[in-house]
Amino acid sequence: MSLEVIDRHSEALFEFLWCPVCGHEVFSHIPFEGVFCKNCNTQVELQESRETRGYEEAVLACFDTGSTWNLHVDEKLRRDFPDGSARVKVFGAPGAYEIDWWSPKPDDDWSPVECGEFDDIEAPSEVAHLA
Repeated sequence: MSLEVIDRHSEALFEFLWCPVCGHEVFSHIPFEGVFCKNCNTQVELQESRETRGYEEAVLACFDTGSTWNLHVDEKLRRDFPDGSARVKVFGAPGAYEIDWWSPKPDDDWSPVECGEFDDIEAPSEVAHLA
């Protein structure tokens, strides 16, 4: 008997994802520790969704700001989550991913940072030395 291994969390998924705290797209994997945004150190954990609605993949990306750098210093470069964490459900397959929902739901008080939203803003000097 052989065991079939299915790689549901491919590199293509991380090429689609971005950090909803700072808007950057590069993540670092630290063995035995987890996956973190390379820019702000927000942690992301991937979980398989219980429901796929017929899509090849359905993944929950859970973001946690417990390890985020400089979150308290400059709101112009980071946007915290209402409860310190947020989840996004991603459907699709490599090259055709789409977002199904965010939790908490974006509203007037909170919305995730869009990919590259803060790219044109330079970090103030008081932020740069704290990272």
